[in-house]
Amino acid sequence: MNIFEMKNLCYGGDYNPEQWIGYDGIWDEDLRMMKEARINCVTLGVFSWAMLEKEEGVFDFSWLDDIINKLWENGIHVILATPSGARPPWLAQKYPEVLRVREDRTKQLFGKRHNHCLTSPVYREKTARIDAELAKRYGHHPAVIMWHVSNEMNGDCHCPHCQEKFREWLKIKYHNSLDELNHAWWTTFWSHTYTDWPQIESPSTIGENIVHGHNLDWTRFTSDMTIDFFKSEVAAIRKYSDLPVTANLMDYEWMDYYKLADNMDIVSWDNYPKWHNDDETLIETAHKTSFMHDMFRSMKQKPFLMIESTPSLVNWHGVNKLKAPGMNTLASMQAVAHGSEGVMYFQIRKSRGASEKFHGAVIGHSGRSDARVFREVAALGEFLKNHPEIKGSYTASEAAVLYDFENAWAVSDLCGLKQNRGYRDTCMAHYAAMKSVGINIDVIGKTADFSRYKVICAPMLYMTSEGTIAKIRDYISGGGTFIATYLMSYADENDLCHLGGLPGGLMDVFGLWNEEIDSIYENNAVIADGKEYTVTDYCELIHPDADTDVLGVYKSDFYAGEPAVTRKKFGAGTAYYLAANTGADHLKPLYSKIFADNDIKPLIDSFDENISVTRRGDTIYIMNFSGKKSTAVYKGETITLQPYECVLKRA
Repeated sequence: MNIFEMKNLCYGGDYNPEQWIGYDGIWDEDLRMMKEARINCVTLGVFSWAMLEKEEGVFDFSWLDDIINKLWENGIHVILATPSGARPPWLAQKYPEVLRVREDRTKQLFGKRHNHCLTSPVYREKTARIDAELAKRYGHHPAVIMWHVSNEMNGDCHCPHCQEKFREWLKIKYHNSLDELNHAWWTTFWSHTYTDWPQIESPSTIGENIVHGHNLDWTRFTSDMTIDFFKSEVAAIRKYSDLPVTANLMDYEWMDYYKLADNMDIVSWDNYPKWHNDDETLIETAHKTSFMHDMFRSMKQKPFLMIESTPSLVNWHGVNKLKAPGMNTLASMQAVAHGSEGVMYFQIRKSRGASEKFHGAVIGHSGRSDARVFREVAALGEFLKNHPEIKGSYTASEAAVLYDFENAWAVSDLCGLKQNRGYRDTCMAHYAAMKSVGINIDVIGKTADFSRYKVICAPMLYMTSEGTIAKIRDYISGGGTFIATYLMSYADENDLCHLGGLPGGLMDVFGLWNEEIDSIYENNAVIADGKEYTVTDYCELIHPDADTDVLGVYKSDFYAGEPAVTRKKFGAGTAYYLAANTGADHLKPLYSKIFADNDIKPLIDSFDENISVTRRGDTIYIMNFSGKKSTAVYKGETITLQPYECVLKRA
């Protein structure tokens, strides 16, 4: 059996039994409480390398044999991890070349996690060896349903080996031509033209770090090396096991998760929002969280897995706030509603020592089953056990937000505008406005099939290649509705500015010319439909063509009365342009009208602003992200939701 063949959703989480070797009765008590909580799956071995290989080449799997067999005897499946996220001290002592070098060229000492060079032949060799040993021993064990590769992969290395690998990567990209590289990086600026490949090093605060094409390529290289490292682990596993593989992703921006997802059988991610914070409302936190759920679901256009979350609190936020009673159930059901094939926690039993001893867990230090968190976890486990029909269900979306990782790197690195340019925040704001209408939304990359969608929004799509420009043109001319914002198509894939006018390659599509962009201190406003809508951060000065509809104008500054929001028919489709950063008060009615014009209907009749609505399969999930009662209307029925309640209705 594998994860796709399970009858029910996965329910459980990370379990670290090696921490409790020598504590008589703990394993048996854990198994009893897991069964009481209806846990059917645990992740093992994420940080077990030092217990599996205490010295080089000397393996001890006896404890892992025992716990896997005990779990299986109790009807609990295993997601088995490769331990490459945190290696043992002996490996760093014997092979110091596996240690990372920081961008200031300082070699790191052994410690923490992910302190390893991803390109190191030694590290890859040692990782592949233990991966193969695990796969050979457990690849066909009936308890094991999937492989969990490494842990929250992140970071870069600037060692001599990585420098040489970077140059090899550049030679391939630029066809072994320094002239081509110099043009792409625009190195004539400040007399930085390269004449020999060894002159090129990774970006550094003690060297070169302001050439945008250089920085962009280094991040691409690091992303590619991380993916290559993942593939090297999978190759070691595949020698002995054909079970599905995954990796636990995070809400990081520094690597291209769309590309990594292509190499996974199921996309998984670790979900740790700041619920109940004092910076935003719960529904705002909920929309940011569902943005991530929908992005990971959209990567393969099929269900994903929330492989980590906390049943109570984390230990690393600025303020580690407990989830209110009912909040864990609601947050878990939100993941399920958006396509998760399970609810998995970090961790099953709380660690006794070290940095995560106060991180939330299903079983606390008291070991009591009458604890509030355990009771809520058990109740949710019973509910999920009784709803096997959720497993594998899926609903396609008719609208999408385009979020591009490479664009995020470029926008973050550009010199100008405001220091915090807010690309992801802006994508999330548009997503939230679309979601507030009450429909399903995908979050897609630039390589996705645009033809799936009636409506696509692409906020701040600053960097566009010729291929992306052509794809947008084809989509709109073919009948799609496309919404762009300020900063649209300023630069090509090397972060070289488009010449001839902005938005580059798309002026005729949007029916306008963008002359300037203003970063503002005081808020401005857009006047549209007889109302004023607040504008923050950015205002572009655009010149619409005669046949472009002006939907809104600026209220103030020297460009008062000038166009700010436009619409243009192009071929069989429609292109909207938002030249300013307008807020939810403008975006919600705008998207409501756009969806109505495209025959995209809300999932339910109406709902309070604290409610989020999602469809999965034949079920509508109505979720109250509020500490007070809220109401929704579905098929004429008024539904009263208690605080943090999720109500399921047949579609």
